[in-house]
Amino acid sequence: MAGVPIYRTGIEPAWIDYNGHLRDAYYGLIVSYAIDALMDRIGLDEAYRTRTGCTLYTLEMHIHYLREVKSTATVATDVRILGADRKRIHAAFDLRCEPATEAAAVAEVMLLQVRTQAESVASEPFAPAVVVAIEALQRAGADLPPSSHGSRRMQLPQR
Repeated sequence: MAGVPIYRTGIEPAWIDYNGHLRDAYYGLIVSYAIDALMDRIGLDEAYRTRTGCTLYTLEMHIHYLREVKSTATVATDVRILGADRKRIHAAFDLRCEPATEAAAVAEVMLLQVRTQAESVASEPFAPAVVVAIEALQRAGADLPPSSHGSRRMQLPQR
């Protein structure tokens, strides 16, 4: 494990591609559901969203595919908070096929809290209670080693 357990799911038959493993897009779906679980964990739950009009938007996501995920797998997702500021969370999600301990994929995401009002969307600082929850989750995973080297710039070598 390289993080705090946050989400767990079986693999739906429709998620399997012609090679017999999880279609690449569905790794992102699992991460999206894990982000929902993260929101609940830090107090950005449905009641908070209804009361404040605030939610998280995903600004960027990088997925590293490390191992195949087969149709019979149960995927456990762990989270580590890599950094946070007044409005953003930089998080890593490790997807593991239970009972394995090594990651099948690692997703690194940048999340931004926004408030939606009428037709406009603007970034918004986290409420103090949310900041405390983010900091606690960050401390919980601080001593755990990363599953991969993290994001890097994608490019072809120049000749």
